[in-house]
Amino acid sequence: MKDHVFVSVRLIVVFTLLLGFGYPAAVWAVGQVAFPGAASGSFVSRDGKVVGSALIGQAVTSPGLFRTRPSAAGSGYDATASGGSNLGPTSKALADRVIAEVARARAENPGTKGPVPADAVTSSGSGLDPHISPGFALWQVPRVAKESGIPSPDLEAMVARRTEGRFLGLFGEPRVNVLLLNLDVLDERAAFRPPSP
Repeated sequence: MKDHVFVSVRLIVVFTLLLGFGYPAAVWAVGQVAFPGAASGSFVSRDGKVVGSALIGQAVTSPGLFRTRPSAAGSGYDATASGGSNLGPTSKALADRVIAEVARARAENPGTKGPVPADAVTSSGSGLDPHISPGFALWQVPRVAKESGIPSPDLEAMVARRTEGRFLGLFGEPRVNVLLLNLDVLDERAAFRPPSP
């Protein structure tokens, strides 16, 4: 009996060291060597200042910028409370939320024609998705053009440049990273800004 207890204790110690410390350390080391940017958070910097992460969405409310999809994470884009709304298709709360989001999107984009894209009114499973569909990005072009002063064809070209295809050509859907697209918009606006007197 005593031998079994000592064997069990030794196995617990060995597997704790191996799987509790060794394996996570090896995965961390491989990530740092093979994918240093992604392993460190995929931070995006401008002028030496971190402005966000290419992997984590953030709320956008400034005029002249593209909007992200709604977030159900905490109080909205809260990285410490990632998660969806968990509301099913028959949920009245979900229906009410979608109706309110459609009204908000229409009010914010009065010059835009056509149906409101689905990702403009629904949150992602994580609530932190940094991407929107190319259709949602193009749907916002008239408002962004009016607010930013950038011609619509230039904005459409930016959306096309920032559109990422399916992973390996098979998985997922085409998508646009909102942070990177908005940085392009800000760069374009800065290029057009007249010098101060």
